[in-house]
Amino acid sequence: MSDFEWTGRVDGPGSEHARWHSVIQTDLAVSTAVAQGDRPSRPGVALIGFASDEGVRRNGGRQGAAAGPDELRTALGGLAIHDDMPRYDTGTVTYEGRDLEAGQEELSHRVAATVRAGHLPVILGGGHETAFASHRGLVRGLKNENSDGLRNLGIFNLDAHFDLRDADEPTSGTPFRQISEIDGENFSYTVWGISKANNTRVLFETADRLGVNYLLDEDLARATVNEVTEIAHKAAQDFKNIHLSIDLDVLPVSVAPGVSAPAALGVEALKVHAMALALAQTGKLRLVDVVELNPKYDVDSRTAKLAARMIHDIVAAHGRAMA
Repeated sequence: MSDFEWTGRVDGPGSEHARWHSVIQTDLAVSTAVAQGDRPSRPGVALIGFASDEGVRRNGGRQGAAAGPDELRTALGGLAIHDDMPRYDTGTVTYEGRDLEAGQEELSHRVAATVRAGHLPVILGGGHETAFASHRGLVRGLKNENSDGLRNLGIFNLDAHFDLRDADEPTSGTPFRQISEIDGENFSYTVWGISKANNTRVLFETADRLGVNYLLDEDLARATVNEVTEIAHKAAQDFKNIHLSIDLDVLPVSVAPGVSAPAALGVEALKVHAMALALAQTGKLRLVDVVELNPKYDVDSRTAKLAARMIHDIVAAHGRAMA
């Protein structure tokens, strides 16, 4: 159950006036059923918060991402709904002190249950340490299908960083390195928006060794919106299931100041939006996480509002694809 109070503008009764705050289901019976993997009704989208920035602290970033989930909910609340797909809020995973690993395990179990119930989990981070936990949950959930689902699982990350660091303990910079070590030959990782200036040579070497597909922020700067859309459509063809991770620091600091590591160049918002929607339109999304929102530094809630619009549009596109 979510303790967050969803509020927003009310224009009148009926579905023609629907907004997130008026349709999202947060009551105890429904949210508990979704969180436990039961089917309270037909499958929909389930929000799960992860109030964590211990990984950011360990990685030397600006702390504050633990406050991200409710800021994203606030920004989503007033957005207008144009479909009847169920939306659930199953609450936020927290943990005591600096016990990140315990929090990741809890999030993993919540995601697995949600996937088994047929819902699309949308994880509201939290630092990018979120992605390791959410991905492990997706793998656990898909194991109930068949091994083919695991062999055809692609990770797509919109990010300025590879997050393939080698460290003594999990951080916001290690999630995809950790995933590669567990998934082995099934590891398939694509990153769009890499900043060459913010990733060391060893990270590029690691990416090459692991067979990572990537495009630099400079590559995307030279491409049109139509071109990046086509890139995403083609890349998705190789997979049955897709994990989409959006690190908001892929965006320029001018439109996304509220992140743990602001981007000097970044990737234009319309292009990030287009690539994410292209993946959602395939109907192959099985997991989405949106991470690194840091409300402490978010001028006029710019980052939260942009992130909420992306979540809103991804959900709508996924719903149309599954209809």
